Amino acid sequence: MITPCFTCCQTEESLIISIYCPSVRAADVEIHVDETLVSVHINPYFLRLNFSYPLLEDDSSSAQYDPSSGYLTVTLTKENKGQVFDDLDLLAKLLAPRPSVAHPTIEVISESTKQEDEPTAEEYLATKTNALSLEHEREEILAAAKNDWQLPQEVPEPQLSTSLQKYYGFLDIHSGYFRHVAHTENEVNELGPDAETCTRAERRRRRVQHEDKKWDEEHYMADFADDEYIRDLLTWRHPHAQRVDDFQYSEEENATILRLPRKEYLPSSTQTHNLYLALLTLLFSYAYESRTNQLDPTPESAWTISTLVPAFSALDPPDSPAASIADPLKFSWGELAGTFVTSYRRSLAFPLYRSFILAEACRRDVAQFLSGGKRMIVRCLLEMKKILDHHEVYYIYSKVWLDDFCVWVQAHASDDVLVNLGKQVAELQVSKGSIGWRLEALEAATQGLEGRESDSDDDDEDSDDSA
Repeated sequence: MITPCFTCCQTEESLIISIYCPSVRAADVEIHVDETLVSVHINPYFLRLNFSYPLLEDDSSSAQYDPSSGYLTVTLTKENKGQVFDDLDLLAKLLAPRPSVAHPTIEVISESTKQEDEPTAEEYLATKTNALSLEHEREEILAAAKNDWQLPQEVPEPQLSTSLQKYYGFLDIHSGYFRHVAHTENEVNELGPDAETCTRAERRRRRVQHEDKKWDEEHYMADFADDEYIRDLLTWRHPHAQRVDDFQYSEEENATILRLPRKEYLPSSTQTHNLYLALLTLLFSYAYESRTNQLDPTPESAWTISTLVPAFSALDPPDSPAASIADPLKFSWGELAGTFVTSYRRSLAFPLYRSFILAEACRRDVAQFLSGGKRMIVRCLLEMKKILDHHEVYYIYSKVWLDDFCVWVQAHASDDVLVNLGKQVAELQVSKGSIGWRLEALEAATQGLEGRESDSDDDDEDSDDSA
C-alpha cells in the first residue's frame, strides 16, 4: 500500500482531510472512523491517522473526489463542536500508531461486598505466605536496628549474555548495519569491525581515546592566533535561530516525513530522558556544519555531521543512569555540561575550524533551535537527514538515528520540555578546563608568542630608523 500525500485543516464543527490520490475510482473509497482513528483506503492508497480528539461519521460528513486535481476531500464531524485539534501540521504525529494500553484496568471490590464465608484453600495459602513475608521483614528490621540501621548489601551477580551481538541506535533497536564495515570506506566509524560487538563501556573508552589521539595543540593554537575567518563565522545568524510565528513545512519536507517509518515507541522514563540529551548532540553537530558552511552543504558535510555526533562515530550517545535522574523531564547542570563537553571536544579535535568560541556559538544556536519547539527541531533534523541520505556510506546513520528521531520528536517530544531545555542550554557555562586539553595554557602561550614577534618587529624598525 502507498501512503498518499495529505493535509489536514479544521473548522468550528468539522475536520477536513485532503488526500492526493490521482487516477483512482471514487466508488472504491472505504472510510472508517473509530473515535480518534480514521482509516481511508482507495486502492492502491491507504492512510491511517490518529487524532487527539474523537470524530464522527454522521450525516454532515462527506467525501468528494475531484478527478481533475486528483484530490479526495474527506469531511468528518467533531464529536465536541468547537474543540480545537492541535498539531494538524505534524504529519508524523498523525501517522503514528495509536498508543498501546500499557496496563490492564483492575476493578477493586470493596470489603463490604464480600461474604463472611470460610476461606478457600487458595485464600488460606495466600494468608500464610503473607504472614511469612511479614515475619521475614520483621527479622530484617530487628537485625538492622542491632547493626546501627545498616542494611546488608551484596554485589549483584553479572547477567549472563549468550550472544556477542550488541544493539545501538535509537533506543538500541538496531543491529547489523556495521557487519561488513571493513569492506566500506567509513572513515567515521571509530570502532572498526568490532562495532557490532562492543559493549557500551568499551565504546566510550575507545571514543575518548580516539579524541585524545586526534587532538592537535598546534592546530588549535594556529586557529586561535589567526581567527579572522572564524570571527566572520561568529557574525553569521542562523535563519532557524529566529522565531517563526506562521511555521509551515515545505512540500519536500512533508514528502520526507511521509516516508519515515511508522513505529510505536515505548521508551522508559530513563530512555526518554537520555533521548533529549542525545538530541542536544545532534543539534550541536548540525549547528557546527551549517554555521561553518552557512547552509550551503559541501561534499564534506556528511563527514562533519557524522564525526561530531558521538552516537554516530562511536555508537556512544550520552546517558544518565536511572539512579541519578530525579525527574525524567528535568536536567541537571552537570549532565548538560557533560553532554556539551563531549561535543566541544569533538569540534576541537576533528573538523577544519577548531575554536572554543566557535563551539560556544554553536551551543547558543542549539538553545535557539530548542526555543522554536519541535517543529523547528524537526526541520533541522530533516536537513541533516537530507545530507546524510545522499552519501553512499554515511546514510546508515540516518537509518539508525535520524529517521526514528524525526518521528519521535514530532509525535512524542514536549514543546514545554524543549523550550525549558533551551533556556538551560543558553545559560549553560562550559569551562575550558573541563575539556581536558590545557586550552587556557595554550591560548596564553599563543598570545605570548604573538607579543614577542611584535616586539621583534618593533626592534627591527627602531634599528632601521637609527641607521
